[in-house]
Amino acid sequence: MKKTSTRLADGRELIYYDSRDDVVRDAADRRPLDPTVTTSEVRRDPLLGDSVAIASHRQGRTYHPPADECPLCPSEGERLSEIPDSSYDVVVFENRFPSLAGDAGRCEVVCFTSDHDKSFADLTEEQAGLVLDAWTDRTAELSHLDSVEQVFCFENRGAEIGVTLGHPHGQIYAYPFTTPRTALMLRSAAEHKEQTGGRNLFADVVEKEVEDGSRIVLDGEHWVAFVPYAAHWPYEVHLYPKRQVPDLLALDDDARTEFPKIYLELLRRFDRIFGADQPVTPYIAAWHQAPFGSLDEFEGVNRDDFALHLELFTVRRTSGKLKFLAGSESGMSVFINDVPPETAAERLREVASK
Repeated sequence: MKKTSTRLADGRELIYYDSRDDVVRDAADRRPLDPTVTTSEVRRDPLLGDSVAIASHRQGRTYHPPADECPLCPSEGERLSEIPDSSYDVVVFENRFPSLAGDAGRCEVVCFTSDHDKSFADLTEEQAGLVLDAWTDRTAELSHLDSVEQVFCFENRGAEIGVTLGHPHGQIYAYPFTTPRTALMLRSAAEHKEQTGGRNLFADVVEKEVEDGSRIVLDGEHWVAFVPYAAHWPYEVHLYPKRQVPDLLALDDDARTEFPKIYLELLRRFDRIFGADQPVTPYIAAWHQAPFGSLDEFEGVNRDDFALHLELFTVRRTSGKLKFLAGSESGMSVFINDVPPETAAERLREVASK
């Protein structure tokens, strides 16, 4: 992998990740951009104890542009985009309309391929491996920022999710705090460790799923994917490396090598859940990593007690119907799942690649 860092016309950082070492990236951003102005602010909710990012400047962000005006495609002639070069493998750049910025963290965009009409599932194993390298590198770099406590790499795919740019891409949020979902996991891990005399919650969850077997979707040499026993979403899969590690940085070479094959197969199965004649499946793919900040508030656990894993889920519950977060989910955070996890796992096994 070759990494080349440059700056866009408004001062934002852009980084090319190339599979070849001989690629030269010296194209300049020719757009007449003014310096970016952000109003990101983090406010803490005294009742729930969580944090909310207030970012009013995002109202003017790009919204469903035509394909020939896509800001994530390479620049070509006088059609100038966020990527100055005429081609790329993987690109990461600071979001022009970030939810988090400055002392409130950082937001980045990850473009998986220059091909506007592809999705992550269409990538080759080499391309998917390069994306993993970019996620890992950005996690390492962002973790050293004073304003960052947790790094979250994720992909939103599909208009039903709220995606406003059709180009295959994801994002990275670098939070100035430990996110509420991660905090819940750490508290559960601390409680489990105390109650079981030191056992690890994540290891026990994976072991139980493997022993049961009914919700296993893919079982590789170094990764295992399963629908969790208490899945929140109609089709939800958790992907764990079999050697427990706290973050992407700690993955060994064997796990990194096998990941593209496992993950691409999982995404391709997601696209076949509802039938070949149906639109591609909307999904969210979310990497859960241990925070890099202090864990003093989570008494009894440290970073090594957390387990890196990816959670992949769709808001589509059946053909042409979505799972909406209504009163119970949105008002009280109590999910109601219409698809039994065992049924979802069986369907994901049925649609395996030939």
